Amino acid sequence: MSDGVTKEISIIDERTVHEKIYTIRGQKVMLDFELAEIYGYTTKAFNQQVKNNIERFDEDFRFKLTKEEYENLRSKNLTSSWGGTRYLPYAFTEQGVYMLMTVLKGELAISQSKSLIRIFKKMKDYIIENQNLTGQREFLQLSVQISNNINKTMELQSNLNDIEDKMAVVIDTLNDVVTHSELSEMMDEFGEPKIKRGYLVLNGQPFSADIAYEKIYSEAEKSIYIVDNYIGLRTLELLVNVSDNVDVIIFSDNLGKALRKKVYDDFCKEYPLKNIELRSSGGVFHDRYIIIDYGTDSERIYLCGASSKDAGARVTSIVEDQDRSKYTSMIKLLLKNAILTLK
Repeated sequence: MSDGVTKEISIIDERTVHEKIYTIRGQKVMLDFELAEIYGYTTKAFNQQVKNNIERFDEDFRFKLTKEEYENLRSKNLTSSWGGTRYLPYAFTEQGVYMLMTVLKGELAISQSKSLIRIFKKMKDYIIENQNLTGQREFLQLSVQISNNINKTMELQSNLNDIEDKMAVVIDTLNDVVTHSELSEMMDEFGEPKIKRGYLVLNGQPFSADIAYEKIYSEAEKSIYIVDNYIGLRTLELLVNVSDNVDVIIFSDNLGKALRKKVYDDFCKEYPLKNIELRSSGGVFHDRYIIIDYGTDSERIYLCGASSKDAGARVTSIVEDQDRSKYTSMIKLLLKNAILTLK
């Protein structure tokens, strides 16, 4: 077929997608030639579509593998699709895959994108439902890192020889916050942990940033108010799975101008049923907040340690504030603010 579109279309199911997700540089990624197969493109034509929209693909969305990274992956994936590649492929993070969905047009692209979104959501739902089983290692790693930040003079030594046996004991003693004393013995025996990128701490528990925000937003039945002076496309992407019946207002002064009008307009075209409104925050906010179902019995308010556009870039925390009454006057003032104008 012409235009670099192939006749072979990869059937998308959970197993197929799972087999095409790799961990590189501490991130879950998919590779260009396998994404091209999913979308029915030749690899060359697929990458040309990306190049035509390169301003949308920052380094945290797409990066080129090194020769060592590629050879290491290739040695573990001895299939025909890995045999003839003469170039170093590009890796797309989950955010990069979502961005592809705004770039690749046509009936087939829409169909394949919807299938990918459903599978990603199913995988995340499984992780949420089994958080106590799947997150113990990450919990331990984050806890050690937090303790290390509090007392930087402590040196981590040795290795992880006994981690599996020790972990069960530690997890039983972990509460919302892991104290230095609880981990001091363990830290003497552990080598320095590799903290996974893309994680944050929600109410004392470690979650993938995407899952943490999805968990918060899924609580909304009526509205979501986001107060954040630094916003970007990722701020919008995290709202993709919010129910179409939920009204979203983002209060921001868009400092740094990370969110452009064209990007916002393209997002609204891609998700026309999403009710996402932008308003000015009035230039008085430093902290970031998420307000769920304001003015209802199910109202919840979260204080965020970092902007959602940087979700998971560094270890940070989101904590629910039970004293909601102190925010009432603030929210009333925000709702009077003018529409935010993007450039």
